[in-house]
Amino acid sequence: MAKIQVLDKHVAELIAAGEVVERPASVVKELMENTIDAGAKHVTVEIRDGGTSYIRITDDGCGIHREDVATAFLRHATSKVRTEEDLGCIGTLGFRGEALASVAAVAKVEVTTCADGEIVGTRYVIHGGEEILVEDAGCARGSTFVVEDLFYNIPARMKFLKKDVSEGNAVAGVVERLALSHPEIGVKFIRNGRTELQTPGNGDLLSCIHAVLGKQFASTLIPVEYTMGGVSVSGYICKPEGCRPNRTMQHYFVNDRYVKTQTAMVAVERAYKGMIMVGRFPACVLHIHLPTETVDANVHPAKIEVRFINEKPVFDAVYYGVRSALETKGSIRQMSIQTDSAPFIKESVSLTPPIVEKPSVTVAAKPIRKDLPSFPKAPAFLDLIVDDERPNANALADGTNEFLDSISKNKEVTEESAPVEPKAGTEPILNNTTVVLAAEEPQRILPEEEKPAVLLVGEVFKTYILAQMGDSLFIIDKHAAHERILYNKLKAQSRVDEQMLLTPVSVTVSREEHTALLDALPELEKAGISVEDFGGSSVLVRSFPLLLAGTDIENTIREIASGLTDGSREVQSAKLDWIYHSSACRAAIKAGDSSRPVELLDLAKQVLLDDAIRFCPHGRPVCVEMTKKELEKQFGRIL
Repeated sequence: MAKIQVLDKHVAELIAAGEVVERPASVVKELMENTIDAGAKHVTVEIRDGGTSYIRITDDGCGIHREDVATAFLRHATSKVRTEEDLGCIGTLGFRGEALASVAAVAKVEVTTCADGEIVGTRYVIHGGEEILVEDAGCARGSTFVVEDLFYNIPARMKFLKKDVSEGNAVAGVVERLALSHPEIGVKFIRNGRTELQTPGNGDLLSCIHAVLGKQFASTLIPVEYTMGGVSVSGYICKPEGCRPNRTMQHYFVNDRYVKTQTAMVAVERAYKGMIMVGRFPACVLHIHLPTETVDANVHPAKIEVRFINEKPVFDAVYYGVRSALETKGSIRQMSIQTDSAPFIKESVSLTPPIVEKPSVTVAAKPIRKDLPSFPKAPAFLDLIVDDERPNANALADGTNEFLDSISKNKEVTEESAPVEPKAGTEPILNNTTVVLAAEEPQRILPEEEKPAVLLVGEVFKTYILAQMGDSLFIIDKHAAHERILYNKLKAQSRVDEQMLLTPVSVTVSREEHTALLDALPELEKAGISVEDFGGSSVLVRSFPLLLAGTDIENTIREIASGLTDGSREVQSAKLDWIYHSSACRAAIKAGDSSRPVELLDLAKQVLLDDAIRFCPHGRPVCVEMTKKELEKQFGRIL
């Protein structure tokens, strides 16, 4: 066995520093918590190169006295804990006395500070844990910490840092959470010379949310104010329709400390039960206050988790507070119809009959091209199907056969009576509604005379297409079918055709989602989506796939970002596949949408004549089959 020896002081400090300082965001968190504990009313955070080369944090707090500056950088030196009993009622953000010593051990640190009652300030410089300089300095009340060349003396640690934009986003996330935890403090964040965040510091949480998370998010919130069993809950929750595909916009603060708490998370989501769809999660900014002796903050190295002596009072207060707010302040969701066209530039476009019949849309159609097949006007009896009426069975059969005969014979149609003709492979835009009559391009191409006849029987529940082919009845989920068709088309193209937007669309996402989107820029470009960083946690969408014209761009980008965040460790091809998957789902016809018979028939043909369309990208079946023999068994015609 090797000889046991005491580690050198410098080596021991480097090991201990690794528990506290993992990345630039760790440094910013520790130093900002110190400024808050010092009673600062204004804090400015500035970083360069993601915080790896330069971090500066300035506050107007109480400052550090000259005789205490050097002591502050010693391990386990703190002004916040005196005795063992103090650990049972921690009321400050910092308390272990490790932050400054850990930062100084792995970086070059300079602090300029002036405490109350001092005429002259102090400038103190320490590199790698070794004191370099102590001198007088002229400065205002408060402290300024400058941290440069993080991990300069531990090159191996530099390899574990991510790209500057990712590290910068992590720092921004820390600044935002600390700003939300203390809305009474004015927080300013500067990245590479550009101000990305500035909160008013007026104590109004909603104003702080507006500055940090954006106007759009703030406009969807409901206030919460509730006290029960010695636990008070205040803050804001989103309306049910504002719920998101993941939990990245849930922010919980216990006694003004940002934490991840399973207790509060479950309580909030339980309160929304019955109001939101499965797979959607509420967004919130909630402050939970309770006596300090009933909560233990000393359970995690990064102080990101807390332990409650009794979880039930916390759960009950959060649950009933959120539920009460939803029931008393919630509103019925309003539907708005946009009349302006989607922001796409299109040089030429052919229009097809709209899927949604009401409200009607008047569109100036191009002259009918004589080289394309004409689609006769759907007979009146088929309109009864769309309106969910039940025509006479014989009339339905006769009319359907007549209608199909007219299609197969390609009868002459006048411009007044014919619907606007579709051009194969195009998807026009009508009032932000995607209108699709997909082209018949099955992978397994058969001669026209060999293709089996597909007969449209009708539609039920505005969701399922009934079609007959041969001796079988097929029930087709039109959303799942259209989603698979779009997905296959997107994947089949080496690079998806994109269309520039007349007005770029700004989308605000969480910091994690923002990082995931920027990391996936090559995949997004290949999918026909041009995205660029728009500052803060926003991105700007400049182009979108032509195939998905009319899609809700903002929600599609959010869904893509959510998927990329959840699968951030997946390989590149999987990222691209998710982008196709999410885009197709958003653009596909929805269950409950009204569809014209010609559109239903076209979808049915594509599904039944293409073996590649059997499951939607989620894995759900596109259609089910019932044979004539099985049907006759059910009616006792055969045994």
